[in-house]
Amino acid sequence: MKILIAGSEVVPFAKTGGLADVLGALPRALRTLGIEVRVIMPKYKCISDTKFVLKPSHLSPLYFEFPMGISTERASLRLGTLPPLQRSDIEGDQKEVPVYFIEQNKYFDRDGFYGDEYGDYPDNGQRFSFFCRAALESLRVTLYKPDIIHCNDWQTGLIPVYLKTVYREDPFLKNISTLYTIHNLAYQGIFDPGILDFAGLAKELFNYHQLEFYGKVNFAKAGLVFSDAINTVSQRYAQEIMTPEFGCRLEGVLQERSRDIYGILNGIDYEEWNPSTDKNLRERYDDQTLEGKQTDKKALQEEMGLPQKDVALFGFVGRLAAQKGLDILSDALPVILKEDIQIVMLGKGDASYEKLCREFSLKNPQKVKVVLGFDVPLSHRIYAGSDFFLMPSYFEPCGLGQMIAMRYGTVPLVHSTGGLADTVMDYNEITEEGNGFSFEEYSSSRLFETFKRALSIYQNREKWMRLVRKIMGLRFSWENSAKRYIELYKKIAKFHSPEES
Repeated sequence: MKILIAGSEVVPFAKTGGLADVLGALPRALRTLGIEVRVIMPKYKCISDTKFVLKPSHLSPLYFEFPMGISTERASLRLGTLPPLQRSDIEGDQKEVPVYFIEQNKYFDRDGFYGDEYGDYPDNGQRFSFFCRAALESLRVTLYKPDIIHCNDWQTGLIPVYLKTVYREDPFLKNISTLYTIHNLAYQGIFDPGILDFAGLAKELFNYHQLEFYGKVNFAKAGLVFSDAINTVSQRYAQEIMTPEFGCRLEGVLQERSRDIYGILNGIDYEEWNPSTDKNLRERYDDQTLEGKQTDKKALQEEMGLPQKDVALFGFVGRLAAQKGLDILSDALPVILKEDIQIVMLGKGDASYEKLCREFSLKNPQKVKVVLGFDVPLSHRIYAGSDFFLMPSYFEPCGLGQMIAMRYGTVPLVHSTGGLADTVMDYNEITEEGNGFSFEEYSSSRLFETFKRALSIYQNREKWMRLVRKIMGLRFSWENSAKRYIELYKKIAKFHSPEES
């Protein structure tokens, strides 16, 4: 089976969020399971030839032209690779994964991926229409015909549309199936109807059942309507997006396609996130040498300028935004800080929440420390040095932080939504079942009640240590996720079996 994964960002080449992590990990996991997989993405300004040693797709950059509306566009194709998984316990194929870069300086030679300090780029509709069509046209010049194109978020939403309309009878491109993955439905790619002229798509598609969305063209809706199947990054989120609360005004479209919607949980790289080998830590440890975790806790307290004492330390790594629960957390903090605890926060986001977090830190210097920005080595030390990991998100399609935290023996405290509900089972003090602390009602009062309950278990050292050791043994691996994707690919490929061609 041949798979082409299309997306707007891929680790290590370009990253703004979790999408990049998924597209950097999933292809490599698929490769180890014998799938012939390739990746395609834009070549942004930050993807330099020297940094990533890009190779021409053949002996020199491969140029190709194709129509976009009434004009002709030109692109070049460059080739890089994702390194194989460096795992001694994997017996499968560990070859590199080819990565194709669509190069067109007019659209992608910019400092930002989607916008700058002034907001989104006004030509994002043109930029990613171009990318979708260029991705398809590039298949002719590489002579790589995938069975399935795996599209990711709105930036690739027009690929299924092109395949079902413009290329429907194309001898080379017809009969390619598509999977559209929703990483975060809140981001949809909404543009004026004139984008259809640029994209070379028929105006007849501008209707309620296809591309029209409140008088605009919606690229995410395009992917939802025209793809052969849809999936999200957790089973709970797959259910939530079909409701008005989380459907972002697309719940009707999703309800119509409910039979074609699947949930597949993301994974994490257990070699990258490994407290027994992590070079960012003061002392490495595992579930049998948890003294090292206490050393890392003291080191984190020292680094943050907090008193080095044995109190519950809560860590937070993520965007400072309402979606991540900063509204209820900020409401609950005045009461939470009456307890003998410490909080370390790392992230950036909305100016109002950045200001609020700074104020809490200034007013409570012995209890709260906030680092605005993002620092990868520090994030590792927060995961290792904290006792609890705060993730009270209003909604969370999957979430990786709670999985990483458990790998480091840091107990998650979460709002039960999306992927958090699928990965964190509420702890039962009597049976000791569960692997974290969660609350259903999204409110500061429920957050505080859960905080108090978690604190009481922390103070029972025997139960606490059993819980820490248990969560360190859990595995949310990409290998498991990749197997689920392969099952889904096989279902989709049946839509275009040889008998149907």
